[in-house]
Amino acid sequence: MNIFQIALIQPLTNGLILFYNLLWQNMGLAIIGFSLFLRFATNPLTKPYMASMKKIKEVEPLIKKLKLKYAKDQKGLMAAQTELYKQKGINPSAGCLPYILNIVIMIALFNVFTHVLSTNGDSMSKLNALLYTPLKMSENANLNTGFLYLDVRKPDIFNFSGIPFPIPGPFIILAGLLQFFSAKMMAPIVKKEEKIAKETKGQADDMAVAMQSSMVYTFPLMTIFFGVKFPSGLALYWLLFSVFQMFQQYKSSGWGGLTPLLNKLRLLK
Repeated sequence: MNIFQIALIQPLTNGLILFYNLLWQNMGLAIIGFSLFLRFATNPLTKPYMASMKKIKEVEPLIKKLKLKYAKDQKGLMAAQTELYKQKGINPSAGCLPYILNIVIMIALFNVFTHVLSTNGDSMSKLNALLYTPLKMSENANLNTGFLYLDVRKPDIFNFSGIPFPIPGPFIILAGLLQFFSAKMMAPIVKKEEKIAKETKGQADDMAVAMQSSMVYTFPLMTIFFGVKFPSGLALYWLLFSVFQMFQQYKSSGWGGLTPLLNKLRLLK
């Protein structure tokens, strides 16, 4: 085994099989239960992110003044901003770790779903090679990979005659929609940064803000695009992650950019 297998694929596989045994040997329920466990286990890593976001929001007026003061001096702006963050105890990179960790976990889960949980041929031997002794399964055992209408090893898609491409299923669409709603909740913050960027002559801010604005649409589209190619078990995990992400965003900044849409829906009732 390589380091990636020992450090990630093996523990994730054992955790998934443990929840599979606990939750009536249903792989869909196992993914939900294991996802909740992973979310709470990695929760301490999100606290620095939330604290950092709150502090950055508090120093926004000071950042605006610095950007106006150093409009023609990008190096001076970076140095002044770094010093301000240092004085206020802000670590801008604190928010990166949870998302990097989640991407690494998703890559490992992709390997678990596509290679380990296949029940064809000698796959049970392959699975047992990764399982710790108490969790090893019988060589003739069959994993129940069905959940609702899904087989968690296969993509959540529908194929119709006459349509040359797969149609994404409900779990993929829901994950994309939740990514969109989460990004829209951030819209007021992005709008403020856009206004500040327009008041400065440097192009670095304009590019950063443009990327943030485009993420409102690119992230959901990427979720759907990759979702039709990946196992539906991964789509189920990503859907749950999107729910948690949106809930965290709500706790941090309320409904934000979704407020106008919610008001319109109330008026329609």
